[in-house]
Amino acid sequence: MNELTLLDWKRRIFELYAEIRRDDDAEHAWRNWRTVRDELFRTHPQSPIPSERRASFAGLPFFDYDPSTRVVGNVEPAERMQREIATSGEQPYSFTRFARTRFELAGEQHALDLYWLDGYGGGLYLCFADATGGAETYGAGRYLLDTVKGADLGERSGQLVLDFNFSYNPSCSYDPQWVCPLAPSGNRLGIPIRAGERFPNRGETRSARRVRAGRARAGTR
Repeated sequence: MNELTLLDWKRRIFELYAEIRRDDDAEHAWRNWRTVRDELFRTHPQSPIPSERRASFAGLPFFDYDPSTRVVGNVEPAERMQREIATSGEQPYSFTRFARTRFELAGEQHALDLYWLDGYGGGLYLCFADATGGAETYGAGRYLLDTVKGADLGERSGQLVLDFNFSYNPSCSYDPQWVCPLAPSGNRLGIPIRAGERFPNRGETRSARRVRAGRARAGTR
């Protein structure tokens, strides 16, 4: 039953991130995260990898772990603003920008908007794009936090843990049947972040090209 397999997928992801938050060794947590996700992508009925490609699936491609890309971000209130954020499908999703997180990375100060999902009971959403997008990483953005789906790296003394080694591609990068919100315009960093997940193994997938074409037509909201 599709609903029960989806429930099992979500349960496993929530449990995985709970393990990450408990692990004091960030690189060990990252390696475990990769191992579990590879197994889920290879074998689970809810894998975003199309079923006909799972037998040949060799694992998700990643940059090497880089401890310098694990930072904490101060959370600063921002003017609340409801936005319709573009997705890989035809319809946008409604989010509320409620804060910004500021952090230092590569010797520079940066900031990213924090969004709250207006539907599904709500959840913190942080998707970003950087200077590797379109060449080394998925051009429409990578996810770092998506708490409604379990992706939650926790806090340290009131600051958000932002470990870019845990950045991952949205499901729509593997199969266009999935509809994913994309990186909003305020969350585009001018530096390359060579940490986290790279392009899917086939290079820029048909789905990625489709998303880029759609963004060119509709613009980034």
